[in-house]
Amino acid sequence: MASVPLYCLCRLPYDVTRFMIECDGCQDWFHGSCVGVEEEAAAEIDLYHCPQCALRRGPSVMKRRRGPPRAPEMDQNLPVRTGSSQFIRELRGRTFPSADEVLLRPSGAQLTVEYLEEKTFSVPILVARKEGLGMTLPPATFTPKDVEHYVGAEKVIDVIDVGRQADCRMRLGDFVTYLGDSRRDRVLNVISLEFSDTRLSNLVETPRIVRKLSWVENLWPGEAACERPSVQKYCLMGARDSYTDFHIDFGGTSVWYHVLRGEKIFYLARPTAANLALFEAWSSSRNQAELFFGDQVDRCYRCPLRQGQTLFIPTGWIHAVLTPVDCLAFGGNFLHSLNIEMQL
Repeated sequence: MASVPLYCLCRLPYDVTRFMIECDGCQDWFHGSCVGVEEEAAAEIDLYHCPQCALRRGPSVMKRRRGPPRAPEMDQNLPVRTGSSQFIRELRGRTFPSADEVLLRPSGAQLTVEYLEEKTFSVPILVARKEGLGMTLPPATFTPKDVEHYVGAEKVIDVIDVGRQADCRMRLGDFVTYLGDSRRDRVLNVISLEFSDTRLSNLVETPRIVRKLSWVENLWPGEAACERPSVQKYCLMGARDSYTDFHIDFGGTSVWYHVLRGEKIFYLARPTAANLALFEAWSSSRNQAELFFGDQVDRCYRCPLRQGQTLFIPTGWIHAVLTPVDCLAFGGNFLHSLNIEMQL
């Protein structure tokens, strides 16, 4: 049985009902009430040092401001932070160019290696129905509670606190309980539950095109010195208003997503030299959390992915994801021979 991580001075497990802040020194997490930090004040801290680290590194560092201190009535002019409720409201109300300008839309049966060699796998592909994809999935009645049954309530998983855009860890059972509670005081999102080594893996088979293209599936030595990477099967469970900021999938991989229940909205930017340079500068900027990357590129495309649909995103595409309703999805990453130049 996996041990549950303990945090803070009080050494208690993660509790979704209590505000926590991460120490930039020891990377442990602390309840604001235990270390005297109010949730509203945390946004003004640049580097937080817990009581123990403060003895060695000095006190926490506040964000520098230009000009005189803001009067309370000026707080309405503060930048909107990524993941905040105001950010989500504004994002929902914005208009973007439709991804139909760039998408390929083959049927599942049409999506073959030959099709991709002819069309090139350089733009996202949306398949409206899973029939013909050679993919096995649980029924649409499958719920997070079923995920808990097949994976195990005690499994410790990575969870994103959307409002703070910060990671934490908690038991899968606790997260599923949170999803089932209508009185949520924060938005939590799971995007990295890899389940290849669990019983859930028996219920999910990746799309046939992924199995045909994947280097790991086809070229990984049976007796390799290093362990076979487990990135082929992810379960994603997001509460309404979950948001994952702009990113490029790791290691030059392409990625597939299938929405079993609910919906996701992708915001896509081409991996042009100009956009990649902008992304690199944005990723390293100190005020990244106050800048919407989609405003910096020439075109940011909006791509809804509805229940029963499957999306394939090629290597290098910069994308963010909004979850407008509670959502259960499956996905995975893969390297292949069609995007070698971009993968390198």
